[in-house]
Amino acid sequence: MLLAGGQGSRLGVLTSRLAKPAVAFGGKYKIIDFPLSNCINSGVDTVGVLTQYRPLRLNQHIGIGIPWDLDRSIGGVTVLPPYEKSDSSSWYTGTANAIYQNLEYIDYYNPEYVLILSGDHIYKMDYEVMLDFHKSSKADITLATYQVPIEEASRFGVVITDDEGRISEFEEKPEHPRSNKASMGIYIFNWKLLKEALTVMKDEPSCDFGKHIIPYCHKKGSKICAYDYKGYWKDVGTLGSYWEANMELVDIIPEFNLYEEFWRIYTKSDSLPPQYISDEAKVSKSIIGEGTEVFGDVEHSVIGSAVSIGKGAVIKDSIIMNGTVIGDGAVIEKSIIAENCVIGKNVKLGVGEEAPNDIAPHIYAFGLATIGENSVIPDDVAVGKNTAIFGETALSDYPDGLLKSGSSLIKVGDLA
Repeated sequence: MLLAGGQGSRLGVLTSRLAKPAVAFGGKYKIIDFPLSNCINSGVDTVGVLTQYRPLRLNQHIGIGIPWDLDRSIGGVTVLPPYEKSDSSSWYTGTANAIYQNLEYIDYYNPEYVLILSGDHIYKMDYEVMLDFHKSSKADITLATYQVPIEEASRFGVVITDDEGRISEFEEKPEHPRSNKASMGIYIFNWKLLKEALTVMKDEPSCDFGKHIIPYCHKKGSKICAYDYKGYWKDVGTLGSYWEANMELVDIIPEFNLYEEFWRIYTKSDSLPPQYISDEAKVSKSIIGEGTEVFGDVEHSVIGSAVSIGKGAVIKDSIIMNGTVIGDGAVIEKSIIAENCVIGKNVKLGVGEEAPNDIAPHIYAFGLATIGENSVIPDDVAVGKNTAIFGETALSDYPDGLLKSGSSLIKVGDLA
């Protein structure tokens, strides 16, 4: 059961028009491709994807599951949005509540074990190995855990284990964590126990696995074990972590390798012509998507498909998503530009010193300039750091031709 209904509000304008799992990653993929690929690579061939926030493009991407070999007459992938019941109608209000509302779907297959996944993490994991651990431990519940820096542990649910890996204490986002062993939001449940716990806790407001189901099962005496995962795992929940994870892909020896033959990442691909690099272009340490035309310089960046980079343009330490046009002479540094944007000639992004953002300093930080999808930036303007732009902007929106660091320019009313 793959939870993919979240908004991902900490990604700001990147998720104003689509669900977080549908955000582009690595120049070719969507974030949800990683857990879906893990499933089929691990031999999991029955997957329910729970969607809610702005699901259209996520649904279009998943389709009937062909890229992941999940188009099957029995099992395969099923998209599970919230739906109206005869006696009530309600949105998914928490991770566990979302699963509770789909008990009928799980019951149809009558499984022995249920794997719960988040749809917004970047990692490769063989869930079959985790299931073997679950069985050999004779556990009722197994949580995948990951060692995080202790200073970041308060962002996660953390666990304290005994010498055998059994969880003795569980704290959800503690202010003063006593452990750095963080829950990855990946659980294996014995189905009968999960069904009983969800039914008992169904009236809890915003019923959640970390806050309600796990503590309930722990109090009941269920055996809960921690599966310590050692590979690469990234929660790309902030603009900083999202940018960092993309930049790690273009390192000389990437920490997360997209090119392994034995563990492929599958995705829905459009029929596009090859990329084109002109004789005056320079490209180094970068990913360049299909159908992209480069006439300028690209360094240490991730460029999506069908992007056009004009003559004399310089792209550095940036992410540019599908279908965006970069004008001649533009200079783009440490920026994230979403799909189908138009960046005018001689535009400069990421200039000057940093300043806190005026509307959401906790989101628009890390020294980034962030441009939402379908935005237009006119010729000959400069944009500072920790900035956000969304919509079709005009020269008059830039006093003295500058959007200074820490400023936001949101042209669409419902995003203000």
